[in-house]
Amino acid sequence: MQTTKDSFFIALRDRLAALNPARTVTLLGSTRPAIIVPENEVADAAEPQPETFYITFGATSAAANTERLEHPLQQLTCEINYHTEGSADLSNQDRGRTLAALDDELLAITSPVNAELKDYSQSPAADLGTSIFWTRPTLAAAKQLGNKLSRSATLTIFTHLEAQQ
Repeated sequence: MQTTKDSFFIALRDRLAALNPARTVTLLGSTRPAIIVPENEVADAAEPQPETFYITFGATSAAANTERLEHPLQQLTCEINYHTEGSADLSNQDRGRTLAALDDELLAITSPVNAELKDYSQSPAADLGTSIFWTRPTLAAAKQLGNKLSRSATLTIFTHLEAQQ
């Protein structure tokens, strides 16, 4: 499933860079689009930064009702978390607007709901001749903790089982 994870992340990262080049994060001295997969980072990387999308991959399983298909599907759960603290200039009173802008960006970068499956373990990445696709994100209710306003979104990513072998 690593090729599916990598392909999903790279697709969203590139879409975010094109949609909002100013949405960046500096992590370990490197500035890049503000989308991170914690499992790919150094364990002691900084705490989650505001206005950054964090992708966490969950369980993998066979997709329901696809076992009889010529090319069965495998599914991977995914959660994307993000938060804002608003801006000090506005006494953090713009948190709702900022969170809504992050929601809009997430919905934009996850559409279209597909990407080419590539093997990024080599350079240049090898096109594997198929695609991955996913459900539209389901946005959970916003949560407030002090000055922080956060949200999580969940979606399911699908790939053809044979593409992973």
